[in-house]
Amino acid sequence: MSFSHLPLHKDLLRAVADLGFVKPTPIQEQAIPPVLEGRDVLGRAMTGSGKTAAFLLPILHRLHGKPRGTTRALVLTPTRERAAQIAADLHALARHTPLRGTAVYGGVGMGAQEKELRRGVDVVVATPGRLLDHFRHGYAALRGLEVLVLDEADRMLDVGFLPDIRRIMSHVPARRQTLLFSATLPPEIVALARDILRDPVSVQVGPVSTAPAAGVSHAAYPVRADLKSALLAELVKRGQIRSVIAFTRTKHRANRLADYLVRNGVAAGRIHGNRSQAQREQALAGLKRGAFPVLVATDIAARGIDVEALSHVVNFDVPNSPEDYVHRVGRTARAELTGDAFLFVSPEEEPQVTRIERAIGKRIPRVTLSGFDYQKAAERLEIPLGQRRHAHRVATAARRSARPAHRGTPRSGSFAPRGGRTARRPHGGR
Repeated sequence: MSFSHLPLHKDLLRAVADLGFVKPTPIQEQAIPPVLEGRDVLGRAMTGSGKTAAFLLPILHRLHGKPRGTTRALVLTPTRERAAQIAADLHALARHTPLRGTAVYGGVGMGAQEKELRRGVDVVVATPGRLLDHFRHGYAALRGLEVLVLDEADRMLDVGFLPDIRRIMSHVPARRQTLLFSATLPPEIVALARDILRDPVSVQVGPVSTAPAAGVSHAAYPVRADLKSALLAELVKRGQIRSVIAFTRTKHRANRLADYLVRNGVAAGRIHGNRSQAQREQALAGLKRGAFPVLVATDIAARGIDVEALSHVVNFDVPNSPEDYVHRVGRTARAELTGDAFLFVSPEEEPQVTRIERAIGKRIPRVTLSGFDYQKAAERLEIPLGQRRHAHRVATAARRSARPAHRGTPRSGSFAPRGGRTARRPHGGR
């Protein structure tokens, strides 16, 4: 089937053609018709399968030609990056129509977002927390809402948004079309779907078990933990990696890895929760335009970042769950392209790799980099946790021993030593 066989408005088909898409992906082919019919839909498909267009295209078709000035569609999504990406996709698909959307998320001022909400932009793409901030004011009432989309529903559950989602439900009209899309369907998501969907059409594409996109090639590099930074730098310098997102376990490690790469002649950006929204957008834009080959990220970027033809994903730290691995590697091999997923595996991380292999149904081949010195000394990316805790205990004990002992009668307004009476504070001591 080609897009021309779908009953979409000619202006939307024109935009799809401009983007170079001829044939819908399986999730688009199966989900678009029931959404166009006004049915509620429960859709499951792996990351990178085209779920965004599967709900945006029929929403834009529904709104095309309707009176403007009222927000008629709301898309909820878990991260700022994902919200910005959906808004960008919406803009591209609606380019030949008067329809417009806006992204509403934290990390930036509320003023511009308030202006769009007051104006009644056609489609709002929002993270739950920031939308609830706006709901405290009358201008954000979405009384004309016709379609609600829960995007990456399992991820919203992971980061604790379920109570916020239920609060948002109380603010939007009960009579609406509801679409729920997710990469996985854990029991909690199934229960949520039963609560909010009416006689839904269930669309599931790909195997029920956790599995990455078919175009992903997997490889594991056994390496000491303290040599991972050097290995990544060497792979980039040799040209074996062109553009990569490298995932670390913590914000601290992301900063240390990015700093190491820059010191060793490899340009790198970084995205994590302590970066401002402007910094995060600048880093992502830099990777997209080829300003640097490496973007170091925490799992905040595992979903919602869409980089065309990203060649590699490096799991610098092995993720704790197979699901996290699938979401990370889903940043490459998107839209039926191919890509490589590398795991940097220290000896203590081998059990996590075994769980990933069991989940994806294949053994990940082990690879060594010819000519790389796996025995050399290297700087640690961070002090081991046990050593940090010991150093903290020693420092705390030293501070306590250095404190002067309480002697004599306390001055007015201070607290007496344990067991004594408290002196009265002057003027009521507020």
